[in-house]
Amino acid sequence: MNLQLIEVYIPDQHFDSIDEKLKKYDHRSYWVSSESEERMLVRILVQKNEVEEILNYLEEVSNVVEGFETLLIPVQTYISKETIHEETKEEEEKEENEEEKSRLLRASRHELMNAAEKNSDITMNYSLLILLSAIVATVGIIKDSEAVVIGAMVIAPMIGPVISVAFFAILGDYKGLGQSAVSSLYGVAIVLLISIAFGYFTDVGMENAQYLDRTKVTLIDIPLGVASGAAGALAFLNRLSGNLVGVMVAVALLPPSVAMGMSIGDGSMAAAYGAFLLVTVNIMSILLAAVSIFSLSGIRPVRWEEVQRANVSRPLSIVFVIIIVLILAIVILEGQNII
Repeated sequence: MNLQLIEVYIPDQHFDSIDEKLKKYDHRSYWVSSESEERMLVRILVQKNEVEEILNYLEEVSNVVEGFETLLIPVQTYISKETIHEETKEEEEKEENEEEKSRLLRASRHELMNAAEKNSDITMNYSLLILLSAIVATVGIIKDSEAVVIGAMVIAPMIGPVISVAFFAILGDYKGLGQSAVSSLYGVAIVLLISIAFGYFTDVGMENAQYLDRTKVTLIDIPLGVASGAAGALAFLNRLSGNLVGVMVAVALLPPSVAMGMSIGDGSMAAAYGAFLLVTVNIMSILLAAVSIFSLSGIRPVRWEEVQRANVSRPLSIVFVIIIVLILAIVILEGQNII
């Protein structure tokens, strides 16, 4: 069911004007009650694709009205006389929604913003999962066990911060961008420290396929990173479970990071450079796909100063990532020609 409930707490002195405006938006049901002596409570049941427009208006109002609060609540079930007879109108609705379905479906900007902020936080849970996945991946590479490496990628929470970097870049939110970048680098740093320690104290596993495959980079690795980033961005837009898509992103980030750390610990700088190049190519390819998907989805801020910042940040982020990917592609080709 694509319905959501918006609860709005409105001070009495502003109720009439705001109530009149809210009633103009498309809605399934509209309830008004007295929340207290000073505030009224309005509940609006709307289709999910109508939520963002209403929240944008409420966000503008909340900047100038004291005591104004808004809640967004997902609706699991809604039954009314109209819903019972909805199936008879299904064919008509399909025709009307053809244009809507041609666009990228996504959650509201406000929901995505909250998710991105959560993904960019460095928490104990995030740190422990990165630590455990790094240990498992390193042992898997040393044992030349593909199954163990895949298991490590399942538990590695590397998708959140990377996708959040692209999301904040599109919005021009430099504070969120910086925090997400720090979270991503923090995760990679933990992986490197663990794998460097393994590489320093043991030289086992430095000649097997799992290790050697992650110390070489080719142009075919760019489509892998782009596909991973696109899948991660689409999953994020629709608030889908990130577990399976997270594996795709971890494929591109975790094993080559482990190989780079093992190479540094062992003193194999040539192999470390190859793994570093692979990690960089994958990260930039993921970001290129993600910023492109987010730009096409129509995510835009509302406030004037944020709109101006986003109008500059959006094309710059796309151009910057494209330039980096092209430079890396040239470096890869030159390296192959030398070999």
